[in-house]
Amino acid sequence: MAMDVIDYQLHGDDMQFVEIELDPNEAAIGEAGSMMYMEDGIQMDTVFGDASAQQGGLFGKLLGAGKRLITGESLFTTIFTNKGVGKRKVAFAAPYTGKIIPFDLRQYGGTIICQKDAFLCAARGVSLGIAFQKKIGVGFFGGEGFIMQKLDGDGLAFVHSGGAMLERRLAPGEVLRVDTGCVVAYTSDIAFDIQYVGGVKTALFGGEGLFFATLSGPGTVWLQSLPFARLASRIFAAAPVKQGGGGSGGEQGGLLGNLFGGDN
Repeated sequence: MAMDVIDYQLHGDDMQFVEIELDPNEAAIGEAGSMMYMEDGIQMDTVFGDASAQQGGLFGKLLGAGKRLITGESLFTTIFTNKGVGKRKVAFAAPYTGKIIPFDLRQYGGTIICQKDAFLCAARGVSLGIAFQKKIGVGFFGGEGFIMQKLDGDGLAFVHSGGAMLERRLAPGEVLRVDTGCVVAYTSDIAFDIQYVGGVKTALFGGEGLFFATLSGPGTVWLQSLPFARLASRIFAAAPVKQGGGGSGGEQGGLLGNLFGGDN
C-alpha cells in the first residue's frame, strides 16, 4: 500500500498531542482510544486487524489481527480519512505524561522496533507487526522487552514515551545497559539481549530487578524515564488499603478497600 505523506504539529510539553493535517483522501491510522478530536469531513472507520493489510483479503486481515493480539493491543485499528474537499485535521493524544516521538521511517531503513504499548498513530500504509527476540534468554527474562512492535514502511509514525525521553546513538560495539521497561524504541540494527544483574545481594536488595536489557551498537535507541508499569506500581503501592471487613466500610473505602478488606 502506498504511504500517505502527512503534515503534523506537536502541541504541549509534558502532556502532548499530535495534530495531523490530511489532504483530501489522505488517511492516518490510530491506536484505539487515542483520538482527541477530528474536524468536519474526517471519516472514521474501524477495521479488523492491521489497517495496512486490508487489501490482503480475509487471510491478511486475520494475520494483522493475530499480530496485534500477540502484542496485547486491540484487535481493531481505526482509520481516519479526509473525505472533504480541503485540508482537514485530526489529533491524537498521549495516554499519560511524557513525550511523543515522530519517526520518519525512511530515515531509519524503513523499520523501527518499539515497546508493544508505545505506538500512538501513523500515516496510512505503515505496517504494524511484531518483533520476537531471537535469543531464548530474552524470552524467559525479558519482561517488557520480549515481544516488541515493528513499524515498517516509508511514512511517518508516532510513538509515545513516559516521562522524559532520551535519544542515544551507539557507536559500533558500544553497549548500553537499561532497565527493560525504559526501552521505548530502537533501530533494527541494534542488538538486543538480556543480562543478569549479578551478585545475590544486588539481585535481592538492589531494587532494580534481576535483569538488564543490553543494547549494542551501531544504531539509535530511545529511552523513557518513567515506564507506565513503574508509575502504576508506585500508585498502587501508595494507595490506602482498608483494614477489616464490613459492607458499609468497604463501600467507603472504595474498590481497593473491597479488594483487600476481605469483602471479596
